[in-house]
Amino acid sequence: MSTTALPLQAAPRAWDYAPSVTAAVSFSATDILLKILYADGMDVATLLSLRGVLVVAFFLAWLRLAPPARRHDPKQRLIALGLGLLFAGTMVGLLLAVSLLPVSIAILAYFIYPLLTGLAGAATGVDRIGWQGLAAALAAFAGLALMLGVNLSGLAPLGLLAAFAAAFCRVLSLLGTRAYLNGTDARLTTWYAMLPSTALFVTASLSFGLWSPPRTSVGWMAFAGVSVGSTLSTLLIYMSTNRIGPFRTALVMNLEPMLTALLSVLLLGEVLSPLQGLGAAVMIAALCTFQFVRGR
Repeated sequence: MSTTALPLQAAPRAWDYAPSVTAAVSFSATDILLKILYADGMDVATLLSLRGVLVVAFFLAWLRLAPPARRHDPKQRLIALGLGLLFAGTMVGLLLAVSLLPVSIAILAYFIYPLLTGLAGAATGVDRIGWQGLAAALAAFAGLALMLGVNLSGLAPLGLLAAFAAAFCRVLSLLGTRAYLNGTDARLTTWYAMLPSTALFVTASLSFGLWSPPRTSVGWMAFAGVSVGSTLSTLLIYMSTNRIGPFRTALVMNLEPMLTALLSVLLLGEVLSPLQGLGAAVMIAALCTFQFVRGR
């Protein structure tokens, strides 16, 4: 999704928000299904290998049925392929974090990436933020610190490191897309990026014997849900960006960590202490404020 800071467009109709809202709900459901999938015996490498093959095949078929209006030039193609390595880092980090941490904590820690993207963009001249955006960013970091600091000793350090590493890879990917691939067909960029990442996961799985598919039919259904949900969400984000713009899309996507936290409590029995809940609320509110300030 583009990180371009654009002025607010004419007020869209309520129906125009449907793709982004659906994408946020779908991503939240996928977050919960991941925990079920891991409990059924599937590991990160197997999940990424199988999902990658399915997604590559899907985008290839889509591009054949509806060819892009303009192909990437050689430099853009090379950059898109390079983004695939960052995508691999993002997925490994995020899925590892979900496997080691409570889902709500993992997703909230990962969702520091919009703030880091804005701050890095301002530092490099790709984007700009004022003092209001900086204040919102500091508030979000304070919310994250409150959420994690309540019981930091009870959280797996590797899980937190993986979530932050995933966020860092996501930041680099967004900035690279903004700087070099702005205006290109997102489907083609995604397909190019999926090629090296999928090849990397499949090679690792075959070379090191990392093959642990789900053990039960429930696990396979969860895998199907993860594959369909994550792919559907990606497509809906593209649709939303075209309908309501990148700013409003990013703002609506803040529903994901909030819904994930709620669903993890209701469906997985995870518990957030009152202070952790306060920290999460502060972080989500600051995220919305930060993106609103950038979008003005």
